[in-house]
Amino acid sequence: MASSKDRQRKLARAKFDRQQARRAERERRRRRITAGVGATLAVLLIAAGGAWIGGAFDDEDTPADTSALDQCLWTPLSVESNADLKNVGTPPTTGLPDSGTETMTITTDKGAPIVVDIDVTASKCAAASFSYLAGKQFFDNTECHELTTEGALRCGDPSGTGQGGPTYSYYDENPPLAPTPEPSASAAPATVLYPKGTVAVLGNPKGVNGSQFLIFHKDFATADPQYSILGKVTGGLDTLAAIAKIETVENSAGDKVKPKDKITIKTLTVGTAATGTAPSAAASAAPSTGAQS
Repeated sequence: MASSKDRQRKLARAKFDRQQARRAERERRRRRITAGVGATLAVLLIAAGGAWIGGAFDDEDTPADTSALDQCLWTPLSVESNADLKNVGTPPTTGLPDSGTETMTITTDKGAPIVVDIDVTASKCAAASFSYLAGKQFFDNTECHELTTEGALRCGDPSGTGQGGPTYSYYDENPPLAPTPEPSASAAPATVLYPKGTVAVLGNPKGVNGSQFLIFHKDFATADPQYSILGKVTGGLDTLAAIAKIETVENSAGDKVKPKDKITIKTLTVGTAATGTAPSAAASAAPSTGAQS
């Protein structure tokens, strides 16, 4: 017969086992509930994610406002480091035209105005810069100080030194693409990347542009495009041809590019073009070769 203490120990053990069993059952129930809630949340999250990807939460009546985004950035330049610069402020960075053409009219003391279609689509920031500077009369009563050896009239520097411009710069947007030379055609003549009548901006150094520009009075063939295209002459080619015949003398650097007869821009204006197109960089890189006057 078992002693009283043995019986107490057995009863206590049985009670402990019953308690552990109940605890185990409660833990299993808790885990099942947690797993069910987690699965439900996962389904809801997946559904919500799919709806978001599908645009269910998009506000169709309130499109994203991109008007405050900068369209052009102007790099500041200092008159302390270059006394030939002229400070007239900087153009706006937003609200700028980004397509179509604008008409630039250059009135010189050498004949009928030279009319240029500016390609706003391909040269948005250059177009904005020229429009802004023209509105400030930046170019009025300035000298076209070179007839370059490349066959272009160089203008747009109020100082007439080749070092001047506004107190900001911007980078190339529309340089022509030089064709890839064929291995068997290494001796072929360079391609005409700047046809007669092309207007291009130029910078110092290359690609850092300001107000200076070139008007090509003959085709310029090169394998290394140096200038970003702004547009094309659509009127005043006779004036340009007459200017091209002006004799040149040495400038202060000893280069024979200075017009002997001073060429003055009386006014330069920019306005929206009603009709007409201007060449893109790709269009100007037509497969013609050689240079001609």
